Amino acid sequence: MEIIDTVKGWVGKLAELGVSLLALGIIAELMGVGALPFMPGDMSVIANVSGVIDSLGSSGLVGLLAVWVLWMIWKNK
Repeated sequence: MEIIDTVKGWVGKLAELGVSLLALGIIAELMGVGALPFMPGDMSVIANVSGVIDSLGSSGLVGLLAVWVLWMIWKNK
């Protein structure tokens, strides 16, 4: 069980890192900094996030259920 707890901790930290990098990309794009060193030059973080939100929104109840499940997983990590 100790190994599972260790892996669960690593996965949680990686998820936090991903969210932090996403926030950094959005803020940098809003400030007009442009591409960050870890992103390709033609990648738009805001456009990608908007695309994901649009695809979830267009799927109606299933999209809402998917967002709820993801929120519950994130909240209970």
